Amino acid sequence: MKDKEILANGKLKGKRVVLLGGTSGFGLATALAAAAEGAEIIIASSRQQRVDEALAALPQGSQGYAVDLTDEQQIATLFEQVGEFDHLVFTAGETLQLNEFSTIKIDDAKQFFNVRYWGALMAAKYASPLIRKGGSITLTNGTIGLRPWKGWAVAASLTCAIEGLTRALAVELAPIRVNAVCAGMSRTELWSNIPEGDREAMFNDYGSKLLTGGVGEATDIAEAYLYLMKGGFSTGQVLVVDGGGVLV
Repeated sequence: MKDKEILANGKLKGKRVVLLGGTSGFGLATALAAAAEGAEIIIASSRQQRVDEALAALPQGSQGYAVDLTDEQQIATLFEQVGEFDHLVFTAGETLQLNEFSTIKIDDAKQFFNVRYWGALMAAKYASPLIRKGGSITLTNGTIGLRPWKGWAVAASLTCAIEGLTRALAVELAPIRVNAVCAGMSRTELWSNIPEGDREAMFNDYGSKLLTGGVGEATDIAEAYLYLMKGGFSTGQVLVVDGGGVLV
């Protein structure tokens, strides 16, 4: 308890943090880490069951909403209900859908952008008038835009779009700080569509080549979101957290 009490005296104590996609993976790990530092947590995700499960893991008094993050009106209504707050973190996204370029289904590709890009843009639009002085927005992308693999054309395009959006919003919404976390391969539900045995083999093979000797955990990536929320002189930045993956 003493360690938690010490942490609670930091910059997030008493701050209201809204996490869209905050029921699993990076979002939930960041929600738990921010709560440990004394923040008031508000999460939103598309499924009520996931919201309820996440709230059970968070401190009493945390709030949760089931929201379709591709629906502009639902996003607008969410922020009307939330009111003023300090930090927005956007980690929402469906599991990865990887295809050879010739087999890409355009409707599926558009849906991928609907959640991860348009959802982020709409969230920033309706959240920004409510963000208090000193507040921030932190978006999410991945290193695949820096080093694309075969079969990742859509995902790589998306990450580059988020990077551009981050810098543009930093200028557009100043003095609200806008940054992004660019995460490397980590153990999260993002990979849940791959059979467990194949998934572990992928983690072990890729992790053995990283400078850190292994893939990341959601808690590792959460530290980057906390830094960007608390770092009052950082804006327009894309923070790469990948175990050195773009170097090898």
